[in-house]
Amino acid sequence: MESDLSQAFQKELTCFICLSCLTDPVTITCGPSFCRACLHLSWEDTQLPVQCPMCREPSQKKGWRTNIVLKKVVSIVRQASLMKDLSSEEHKCVTHKDIKRIFCAENRIFLCQLCSNSHEHRGDRHCPIEAAAEDQMERILKQMASLWEKIQENQENIEAENRMTTLWMDYLTLREEMIRTEYRKLHPLLCEEEEKHIESMRNEGQCVLEKLRTSEAMMIQKSKELREMYQELMAMSQEPYVVLLQGLDDIFRRSESMQLSMIHTMKPKLQALPITGLTESYNHLQVPIFFDNVTMLHYKMNLFHAMRRLSFRPHHKDKSVGYAGFYFASWGSQSFISGKYYWEIKLKDSWDWAVGVCKDSWLRNRNQLIEPEGAFLLVCVKEDNDYSLLTTCPVFQHYIEKPLGRVGVFLDCEDGSLSFVNVAKSSLIYRYPPGTFNYPVWPFFSRGHMWGTWNPVL
Repeated sequence: MESDLSQAFQKELTCFICLSCLTDPVTITCGPSFCRACLHLSWEDTQLPVQCPMCREPSQKKGWRTNIVLKKVVSIVRQASLMKDLSSEEHKCVTHKDIKRIFCAENRIFLCQLCSNSHEHRGDRHCPIEAAAEDQMERILKQMASLWEKIQENQENIEAENRMTTLWMDYLTLREEMIRTEYRKLHPLLCEEEEKHIESMRNEGQCVLEKLRTSEAMMIQKSKELREMYQELMAMSQEPYVVLLQGLDDIFRRSESMQLSMIHTMKPKLQALPITGLTESYNHLQVPIFFDNVTMLHYKMNLFHAMRRLSFRPHHKDKSVGYAGFYFASWGSQSFISGKYYWEIKLKDSWDWAVGVCKDSWLRNRNQLIEPEGAFLLVCVKEDNDYSLLTTCPVFQHYIEKPLGRVGVFLDCEDGSLSFVNVAKSSLIYRYPPGTFNYPVWPFFSRGHMWGTWNPVL
């Protein structure tokens, strides 16, 4: 009877996946409990709905909660097993013939009560073996949790690098078409300069492409190493307490070192190559723009907050970045519906800014400035030390060097197009194609600002 009860009890403490004693048990929605690490590995590459490993019931979320009662029971069983191991003749104190119930943290040895009070060990850090074993187990579980986060982060980086490779190739194709169009409009006879420009861009683009592929390959290798480390920790967590107390400093050092040397995703940028006479061709069309209409926005209620999230966290939940200060938005005193116009904007040291044109309805709906529909803008956003350039309507990210000093805006109402120019480099940033809009538009400028003067016009 006792044997049957013991077997039944042991069965309830066994993980259905690894067939070992449960470690950090968690319970899923349909009821069964498994090792947390076993579920991580079992469901990692599985798309929703996931299935229970035991009853195969489907679930629309990979959710579980720690089974606190079962975790305590497992701990009690492991401690009882530890005391049973230590009560053997092999683990009794040779000098005092007493059970070694004290753990010496300095020397990682077991001591009896009398030995722990001796002159040799009196100054060492001691604690009951049960408490030391629990602390060691918690260290392993924390290390596994930290490592699993890095495994997920690395996998996200692999996917991001793979997406970036595709985006980069598409961007090179788009930019080549745009540069050729600009050359043939501005310099139809400068074929040699056009080809040199394109060749230089292709060579730079190919170098970046090779770096992206190398980076992805390194991340894949890193993924293998992280998983091997995780499985090593997982195997160690299933060892008896008496084994865990022998010392895990080496495995902890290797795990922590591996997590510190993570490979980060690349943020490639093309150089801003000049086009001969680009800015000069617009100078005779230059007009003064007076940004008389000014409003101030809190950082959470504006275009920049949305663009920053799309650029830096496109596949993550939104996390508000606590930038101080406010944003100023300003638009011109008159709209344009016909003719060609060019103006330049001083950027100064702004860390967020947007330049371009927008229609009247977009301006009137100030609470919806996060919606770019009806606004044709070049937007620069910063997070930490990284910058991103985007254009709106539709939102599109550009992998080109950030302009410094001034941005030129060329508005052609005759064919409904809009161009942005890096004035310092005489380089084209982006050109909206003809037919983009056929209605009156207003010059628009906005930037992140804390204190100081407001003077965007050259």
